[in-house]
Amino acid sequence: MNYIGSKLSLLEFLEESINKVIDKDCETFCDLFAGTGVVGRHFKKKGYKIIANDIQYYSYVLNRHYIGNHKELKFTKLIKEIPELKNIKISDKKTFVCNYLSEIKGEKGFIYNNYCIGGTKNKKETRQYFSNENGMKCDAIRKKIEKWKIKNLISSDEYYFLITSLLESTDKYANTASVYGAFLKKLKKTAQNNLILKPAQLIINDHNHEVFNEDVNKVSEKVSGDILYLDPPYNHRQYATNYHLLETIAKYDNPKIHGKTGLRDYQKEKSLYCSKVQVKEEFKNLILKAKARYIFLSYNNEGLMSLDDIKEVMSLKGKYGYFKKEYGRFKADKTDNRKHKATKTVEYLHYVVC
Repeated sequence: MNYIGSKLSLLEFLEESINKVIDKDCETFCDLFAGTGVVGRHFKKKGYKIIANDIQYYSYVLNRHYIGNHKELKFTKLIKEIPELKNIKISDKKTFVCNYLSEIKGEKGFIYNNYCIGGTKNKKETRQYFSNENGMKCDAIRKKIEKWKIKNLISSDEYYFLITSLLESTDKYANTASVYGAFLKKLKKTAQNNLILKPAQLIINDHNHEVFNEDVNKVSEKVSGDILYLDPPYNHRQYATNYHLLETIAKYDNPKIHGKTGLRDYQKEKSLYCSKVQVKEEFKNLILKAKARYIFLSYNNEGLMSLDDIKEVMSLKGKYGYFKKEYGRFKADKTDNRKHKATKTVEYLHYVVC
């Protein structure tokens, strides 16, 4: 998934930098602005127990699977509806169920009726986030997964695996440049392809992990670990508006929507880390209440907080330092209204030994 602020290209830098600071006996890694879970997944593969959190529900779903799920999914109860599952190897059951869902007939549900040309052509706002076929397929799959959950045919682990697979698969066919703040006027090539549900990767290990869907400052008061990694928003852009459609697919709660983009209400998901006025005080509260041996903060040189702000706050907790690395700008930054001269930004990894 092409995600604002993703650390996928910086994982090696993060791991090498963190390992230069911490002791070798660290076992718990807290990722409290988890996003799509890229950093948490990486350290889960390294053998850590992960505690993940994000205020967005779609992010919780992704992390509930990628972090929370750590054993093979057997789909034992689903055999009642899909008898063929009984003869499939356990390791292949995930793919089999996804293939089954890929073949079901599309339905005209909330996504089709509000985010496709066919469903919105006679309405005040015409939208084309997906092709008609893919909108209906998304609706049908999402309804089927919810029906299985209500009938107790799938476990919570299996439920979040399937919703994660749908979010990631649907995103590949979205008719957008990158984020969901706008849609393209004409269907691009990838959006014209038929939606196929691909199984999300399952990372198996021996730890029981924890995943939260709460305000970060509240979570930080009740969790503790060796390493606390923080990757907050850097600027005024709210993730709730850029990924509102993923939130709606994840919740499938038929929300009231408005405007050209069909935005859902997001007041409860607004982050104070996107506010120039409030970010420093919010960050200070977080750092002072954090229960960790080591705290790391990812933040770039164009963020709302200055280097001096960050040093001042983090130094309250212990010995402060930082690493830095230059990297390419996120592509969605190049818009008609906001053209940046710089093609590179500097990523800082601030740390404090508490």
